[in-house]
Amino acid sequence: MLVRNWMNPTVISTEAQASMTDALQLMKDNQIKTLPVFDQDALVGVLTDRDLKRASASDATLLEVHELLHLLTRIKVRDIMSRNPVTVLDTFTVEEAAEVLHSHHISGAPVMDDQGRMVGIITQADLFKALMSLTGVKRRGLHLALEVEDRPGSIKALVDIIRQYGGRMASILSSYDRAPQGFRRVYIRAYQVEREHMDVLLEAMQANARLLYMVDHRENQRKIFSH
Repeated sequence: MLVRNWMNPTVISTEAQASMTDALQLMKDNQIKTLPVFDQDALVGVLTDRDLKRASASDATLLEVHELLHLLTRIKVRDIMSRNPVTVLDTFTVEEAAEVLHSHHISGAPVMDDQGRMVGIITQADLFKALMSLTGVKRRGLHLALEVEDRPGSIKALVDIIRQYGGRMASILSSYDRAPQGFRRVYIRAYQVEREHMDVLLEAMQANARLLYMVDHRENQRKIFSH
């Protein structure tokens, strides 16, 4: 899943010489928290709601309303923007983009192509959408978490059981995190599972793996079997 498929290609930006008031209004009108800043055709920074709050708090102390309004029109975006903006490439995976945003403690970043041109912006909200698509949660199916032996065929055995009871796979994710040596954790989302056979299905799954939890999004049922 590449950033270019999940980013917002409609770029709302401002100029470095624009006033803080204009930038604030632009962000408010478009309900955005990250505003790329250009000087002619070059990306020179980003303005965030955090930058605006910091500038307002530091410069507005003890001012009258009319003085504050006058001050805000005098402050330029270039004076308060974050320089040397963190960017991601449009060929990054969404996981790489999430790692960049998380490591820099930012909510969004401009997206650049291989020619160095800005082609969009990726935000935490976009990454949430990608996560929901990747896991298939919107299908409101069955979510099973299991701990299985790390050997060929161990996951296939679980998938075959689900298919035996009418299930279709929405997603299968696995991770070695929090699993003991020689095991892995597997997270399966399936839909169209025959609910009248759930008890038998779970018994069959437990015979092949350690069942951690089950969430039935359609029936709004949750069972915790093991931590």
